[in-house]
Amino acid sequence: MARSHLTLAALATSAVPGLDVVQARSHGSSGRSSGAPGAYDSAVLLDRDGRSLIIRVPLSQAAETEQSADLVALRALTVGNRSRLPFDVPQFVGQAPLGGTRAVVYEFLPGDTFDADALTGHAGVSGSIGRAIAAVHGLPTAVVSDAGLTQRSAQDCRTEVIELIGRTEATGYLPAALLRRWELATDDDALWQFLPCVIHGSLSAESFLIGEDSVTAVLGWAALSVGDPARDLNWLLASRGAAGEAAIASYGGVRQGNDPRITQRAMLYAELELARWLLHGTDTRNQGIVDDAVAMLDGLVENVHHATSHPLSPKTGPILNVSEVESLLAATPYAAVKRAPAAAMHTDAYRLSDFETGEFSDEADTTGAIDIVGDGGDTGADSGSGTDVRDTTADHAATRSASE
Repeated sequence: MARSHLTLAALATSAVPGLDVVQARSHGSSGRSSGAPGAYDSAVLLDRDGRSLIIRVPLSQAAETEQSADLVALRALTVGNRSRLPFDVPQFVGQAPLGGTRAVVYEFLPGDTFDADALTGHAGVSGSIGRAIAAVHGLPTAVVSDAGLTQRSAQDCRTEVIELIGRTEATGYLPAALLRRWELATDDDALWQFLPCVIHGSLSAESFLIGEDSVTAVLGWAALSVGDPARDLNWLLASRGAAGEAAIASYGGVRQGNDPRITQRAMLYAELELARWLLHGTDTRNQGIVDDAVAMLDGLVENVHHATSHPLSPKTGPILNVSEVESLLAATPYAAVKRAPAAAMHTDAYRLSDFETGEFSDEADTTGAIDIVGDGGDTGADSGSGTDVRDTTADHAATRSASE
């Protein structure tokens, strides 16, 4: 049974010495300050000095773990670090023990939450979101290391993805086409050549508070770490319309050319959200979630099959063994090789401008894969009307939160 706002107000006076509450109301979206809706009992309070506070009590072990991690991250975001950010961050005020868990009081930050699809037509908000994410990624890594929080190298990030794919394959529900697509991405060394930075780690539309067409606050810092910046962009690729593209373009305006393959990794992470949803279903033995995830994975396969989804890694030709290469060389006229010596030096780099979702990397021309006989090879980039993973991932987050 949910605790009333009056009960929570009384708890707040225990958590914050001297607090004099003059008004209290239930908080309609308990997920707003981080965490899924329904994960917390919460209330908004007004004290005699006119200060607005919010008190939250976790309703599950998962929510309690998240709240504890959030507190550690908020302590790491010192006054100096917060001054580098163009938005507010929740401020811890006090806490009180409660039946094996604890009630935590924060300053209440004003602003409105929104659905990702509601960004369409609001270029100012989209641009502000992109700049906000870039500001987080621009924080010094000492923010994380000094607090003892997780730090991942590029190889660590790659290994985590490989392990996630392996776990998903082990369920027996992963389509072979997606397994191959994702394995090609993890095999692509160039895709994982990036400089790790400070990341929020769990961004979604609900992480942002908006006021006057700009981001006023960012919530839910439990996953603060050093890692792959693409993790903070994948939810934008899963949103519908041009809003996500505008946000990514704004992000790129701040971090121009810093990571030329970030959009492809972000797309990989967006697709892997379906794998996480499937694993959540199998781990909790919830057949409804499993069926939902399988249906969305099948939808993604359909998009890939019809080439409406951009490749996660460059195309390559068939892999030949040593004897096949020797036979090919023996059959290749010397004159043909001599006529096109430069062709043998061509490499296959994916053209990010083919991505419809906000390009911001340094422009890099693409040619074919290595071409021994100089016939031009494959271009290495699919054309298409944009990745329809948006249609399969944008709506599952709400279902997932409700189930959890």
